[in-house]
Amino acid sequence: MSTASHSVARRVTAASGHRLERVLTADVVVVGARCAGAGTALLLARAGHDVLLLDRATFPSDTVSTHVIARSGMVQLRRWGLLDAVVASGAPPIRRVEFSSELGFLSRTVKDRYGVDFLLAPRRTVLDPILQEAALGSGARLLSGVAVEDVVRDGRGRVVGVRAHDDDGPLVVHARYVVGADGLGSRIARSVRAPLTVERAPSGAAQYAYYAGDWTAIEHHLGDDVFAGVFPTHDGQACIWACTPESLARAHRRAAASPEEAFARVLADGVPGLATRLDPSARRSPVRGMLRMPNHFRRAAGPGWALVGDAGYHRDAITGHGISDAFRDAELLAAALDEALCDPGCETDALTGYERDRDRMAGDVFDITCELATFPEPSRFVELQKRLAGAIDDLAAELSARSLPRAVTAAA
Repeated sequence: MSTASHSVARRVTAASGHRLERVLTADVVVVGARCAGAGTALLLARAGHDVLLLDRATFPSDTVSTHVIARSGMVQLRRWGLLDAVVASGAPPIRRVEFSSELGFLSRTVKDRYGVDFLLAPRRTVLDPILQEAALGSGARLLSGVAVEDVVRDGRGRVVGVRAHDDDGPLVVHARYVVGADGLGSRIARSVRAPLTVERAPSGAAQYAYYAGDWTAIEHHLGDDVFAGVFPTHDGQACIWACTPESLARAHRRAAASPEEAFARVLADGVPGLATRLDPSARRSPVRGMLRMPNHFRRAAGPGWALVGDAGYHRDAITGHGISDAFRDAELLAAALDEALCDPGCETDALTGYERDRDRMAGDVFDITCELATFPEPSRFVELQKRLAGAIDDLAAELSARSLPRAVTAAA
């Protein structure tokens, strides 16, 4: 087990009257405390390492996400011992999935596989704090409202920490590893100049809003250049979402007086069967989303640093696999860093293995996602959806058989 001081040193950084610079130490500093970052911190803390989480946001707070969790991610919540807590938060267990298109209507019950027989779509204002609290309960620390500015390097160029600031002034964290879990626009990825290793053309837009109602199933509706649906969530509401080509979303935005009007037109034109069920007075949120979604992998790690979640791998939201991707990569990275922290001589092999496993395990869903986002003709779209279900089940099977990084949970 590696150790590090939890003490805070303070020193004057400039002339008298300037604010003091705080200096913290940790085995691992994780920048970004949502699904990928909090998951990584949780597993590393359970393995006995000193982990410090930093995030610009304060919590609970929302983030752009349609927040459905695929079976693979559900398996990980169960393995981490957190599935009951998410259900207890009021996220409704979803046991039926429906698919509507010009080819017909399909409905299936979620089967019991790998210890999971339902799906969830918890709000991020609830899920992220559950993960954070579990990490803190395992010994990790969290500082919110902290903006990270850059990485710190030693004389050999190795990353050995981060430089940041918050309302109390400048902050430096020295760590054996810096993890960038800070999303698509990752400051850490930019600071370490992590190159793209795979890149496909940005292909789509995703928009969503919350509607009150009696929602009992995950619904998918395929129309002309629109793939939309329903994810039941907390408080008797559902996330109503629509994925479209970027050009279509922007055309509707230009023609409408508001994002809400544009979203309503997307649904009415593309999936009228769903649109007619939505009472405008039942909408409980503004419309949010992204009008341009990149598809790429970044270099996953280097000397003293690693990327996890959207910071290292991003794909179109049309397959709804973002949280499950984040959980998978958090587990892979935590295992690699645990190995490297315990035996520094194996760092290169461990981090290279993390990138190799991430790319392999993400590959099928990534390829399917990129093709789905081109909106092929309906029969091909349905075929790809079936392939997606198979790929997710294969991923769930592999994850369920993995050993957690020295972690002990009631579900393991």
